[in-house]
Amino acid sequence: MRSARGLTLAALAERSGLSLSTLSRLETGLRQPTLDLLLPLARVYELSLDDIVGAPESGDRRIHLEPRALAAGGVVVPLTDYPGRVQVFKHVLGPREPRLTRHEGHAWIHVLAGTLRLLLDDAEHVLAPGEVAQFDAMTPHWFGPADGLSVEILHLFGPRGERPVTRIASVESAAMSPTLASDAEQA
Repeated sequence: MRSARGLTLAALAERSGLSLSTLSRLETGLRQPTLDLLLPLARVYELSLDDIVGAPESGDRRIHLEPRALAAGGVVVPLTDYPGRVQVFKHVLGPREPRLTRHEGHAWIHVLAGTLRLLLDDAEHVLAPGEVAQFDAMTPHWFGPADGLSVEILHLFGPRGERPVTRIASVESAAMSPTLASDAEQA
């Protein structure tokens, strides 16, 4: 790594603050790398510690997000990968024709940006940023942008009907939400 960057051992020692003998022993394998030695080297090489040590990718979707194009228009980014448990997705949906669908499970949608049009059976709902909807996915449904632009949502889906449960609601949020207000009064 050092020679590929055209650095002498003395130049690396000066930039990193590590001694020539320590760097020499690291390069020849006579000394094991420790965090105290790797951090200054990562700073000099402008690399992450993972890159310095050649760490394998973790495979954690939260770190290595893999956006996928949707056939009906838009992009979905899976944020979790827990088979049989609640799944979390970020969607950016573009204009598309409504087509009702139904399937097992429970859906919870939070609008991040744009305006969402949600069709539930024969009812049409329009949600703005910060608003939330949840419904039984066996109800015929469709969601997409309300205004011909795009809409960004956070989508939680419980494949076996799992649903969000509000455990704590502050006084301010209870006052703003009739559902939370009635839950808080019953507590």
